[in-house]
Amino acid sequence: MTRTIYLDHNASSALRPEARTAMLEALEATGNASSVHRFGRAARRRVEDAREAVAALAGVAPARVVFTAGATEANNWVITGCARAGRRIVTSTVEHDSVLAAALAARVPVDNEGLLNLDALEARLGEEGRPALVSVLAANNETGVLQPVTEAAAIARRSGALVHCDAVQLAGKAPLDVDALDADFVSLSAHKLGGPQGVGALILRDGVALPPMLVGGGQEQRRRAGTENVAAIAGFGAAARAALGGLDDFARLAVMRDRLEGRIVETFPDTVVFGAGAQRLVNTSCLAMPGLTAETQLMAFDLAGIAVSAGAACSSGKIAESHVLRAMGAEPMTAATAIRVSLGWNTTQGDIDAFVDAWIALRRRNAATVAA
Repeated sequence: MTRTIYLDHNASSALRPEARTAMLEALEATGNASSVHRFGRAARRRVEDAREAVAALAGVAPARVVFTAGATEANNWVITGCARAGRRIVTSTVEHDSVLAAALAARVPVDNEGLLNLDALEARLGEEGRPALVSVLAANNETGVLQPVTEAAAIARRSGALVHCDAVQLAGKAPLDVDALDADFVSLSAHKLGGPQGVGALILRDGVALPPMLVGGGQEQRRRAGTENVAAIAGFGAAARAALGGLDDFARLAVMRDRLEGRIVETFPDTVVFGAGAQRLVNTSCLAMPGLTAETQLMAFDLAGIAVSAGAACSSGKIAESHVLRAMGAEPMTAATAIRVSLGWNTTQGDIDAFVDAWIALRRRNAATVAA
């Protein structure tokens, strides 16, 4: 049987054993976390233990954490809520689709490395007097480029704007200090850091109003109605706790990622590594292989037992042009050959070596076919 290698952790990371254990224990229990009897209190304890773990990961008080069905819900909640309150939305051109599609927004350009143009942000905020919400992601899901969120927040404060940060890709991969980001709202997702799919969180600054998106119940401090998904939340908490404790170990991926890129670029110097000149997440590499479309590469790697992706994994299996690479000024033909390799908590050096060998072999086969 062909060995399988999973290198698509930015799409969804492998479930951590701690999360699996916590979920199974919760699934075997009975009780609604809103009930007052012992079964309900036990479920409530699981939810609150998880809230404390997620809060610790973000460096905030537990009361600021509101569980959601995922980061897409959290992003939509903030963007649509602020838009309905009369705020204009100002965001970068490289945000996740769950931000860009949530409301009409003034989009601020990035440079060729994918970094937000802070001067353009300040100019955009000064274009009209209506209060704004500035939404800037912490780390790009396609390139791993880290955005200057704190600097953007300082500019936003001078114009009286609120600040939202999608920190989905940063959390659990690098230290996260929500207060240092100076954001009013921060979105998180469990399955990006080794928790289950279908659960996330929104962290709110104390005193900042945001009308609930879901009403009809008093759950989550009356901020998000609906019976809590106790098992998923318990898994989120366990994964957050494990990720926080493993940050130093996660940093080892920088060596693996650099070796991956170094071997490929040394063998084929015309390889494009997007965002290589900027600070990036240690686990993310976005590479262009001239002459082979991303779709062709994904099929070839899949046949070799290696899972990677092309851009964001949020398009129902479709491979579309990357708005992120387009915003960075990439030529269409180059962007069409880009794939994303994202490492995770269980990635080994053997996984990296196998991927690089497969990448080089594929490139050489293609060159031989073209030459023939």
